[in-house]
Amino acid sequence: MATMVPTEFDTIAAISTPPGEGAISIVRLSGEDAVKIANKVFKGKNLEKVPTHTINYGHIVNPKTNEELDEVMVSVMLAPRTFTREDVIEINCHGGIVPTNQILQLLLSNGARLAEPGEFTKRAFLHGRIDLTQAESVMDLIRAKTDRSMKVALNQLDGNLSHLIRNLRQDILDVLAQVEVNIDYPEYDDVCSIHLLRVMPSQANYFLCEVLPPCSVGWLAMTMLKH
Repeated sequence: MATMVPTEFDTIAAISTPPGEGAISIVRLSGEDAVKIANKVFKGKNLEKVPTHTINYGHIVNPKTNEELDEVMVSVMLAPRTFTREDVIEINCHGGIVPTNQILQLLLSNGARLAEPGEFTKRAFLHGRIDLTQAESVMDLIRAKTDRSMKVALNQLDGNLSHLIRNLRQDILDVLAQVEVNIDYPEYDDVCSIHLLRVMPSQANYFLCEVLPPCSVGWLAMTMLKH
């Protein structure tokens, strides 16, 4: 039997909550067939007809044996207003290793693929929902051990660092454009370009010395805690 090669177009599933016993566990689906697969094993409202961003009460049922596995609440979130910008289903079931794994295995047997580590965040990045610094900050936020490292990660997740980097990059490109114009047309004295050449290095230096270090401190703090 040939092994299915994972692709970015597969509908993926994974347990989103930490393993072990608890009041609630969450099993997440993301992909084009997320709603269709969940609807196969859900006894309640027709999930393919409910409005987006709604929570629906029902039971998870094995369609082959008609056996009820758990009483659940199912969240339906349709693209593009989701974390991955794909259709997303979140099944809130009773916490515990056995019921959670049974629901996950049922989803996998009905067309979903087990998500690789970090694949939900990867899809959010590939679909333009977040940039690279935000993608990295998701795990930093989860692993944060101090208030400071948590705030740094949350700040990056909000896109503040990306915004600053984009602005600095654009300023540098503007200066380069001005320099190229002066090289091509040396007969024109451009006072503005001279001013930019004087100001830009200090702005870049401020960014590198004052803005980036807090992010580095947060990273260093989390790294030191690991060791």
